[in-house]
Order: sequence, then C-alpha cells, then structure tokens
Amino acid sequence: MNLEKVIFGFFILLAATLNFGFFIGDIAKPELHNVYELFAALVVSLIATALKFGDRTQIGAVHLSTSLVADLQLIAAAVTWAMAVHVTGVGMTPHVTSSVVSLSGGALFANIVSVVLLIAETLMLRR
Repeated sequence: MNLEKVIFGFFILLAATLNFGFFIGDIAKPELHNVYELFAALVVSLIATALKFGDRTQIGAVHLSTSLVADLQLIAAAVTWAMAVHVTGVGMTPHVTSSVVSLSGGALFANIVSVVLLIAETLMLRR
C-alpha cells in the first residue's frame, strides 16, 4: 500500500465530504450552514490542492484544476460571509446565505469531479 496515495485520497474525499456537509440544508437558512464547517472545508481543500502539485500527468493537471476551482469558490464563499457579517453589517440574510451556499455548491461540484477522477485513475491502474 502506498501511503502517499492513501493521504492523497483521504484529503480529496475529506474536502468533498466537508463541503457536502456545509452545502446540505435549506439554502436560505443560515442556521443550517456552520461557518466553522465552511472554514474546515476551505482549509482541507487548500491542503488537497497542495498535495496535487508535482504530479506531471494529464490527469494530475485536471486534478489540480478541479482543486483550484474548489479553492476559488470556497474563498469567494468565505469572503462573501465575512463581508456580510463583519464589513457591511448586513448579517446572514437569506440572500447572502444563498450566495454563500451556491458558491460552496460550485466547489462541491469541482470536488465531485476530483473524486470521480480519483476513482477512474484507480480503476486504470494495472498490477
């Protein structure tokens, strides 16, 4: 068993599941979407991105691309949340919450593509 591949797969799946956990729930109810879960999803996604650097294959490039998209979406969601709560003082209205959750949904889609790539890459391995 290759420990590097285990860690790689672990962080890809953890990023997807944390993002899913944040995303699930009524899109307009902020009490169903925890800021710490968004933060954890962002941190794990950034770690997964760092692990994808150095792979010089075509599938590695697509892995990195999906991870960068997820990072960008989650950063935008976190900035939207922070702006609404700490800068403008509007708070987490249904409109702001739906924007944050929608951005995390884009990241979730990118994470799902990454998981599918991981599964496809694993199935293509020959012993």
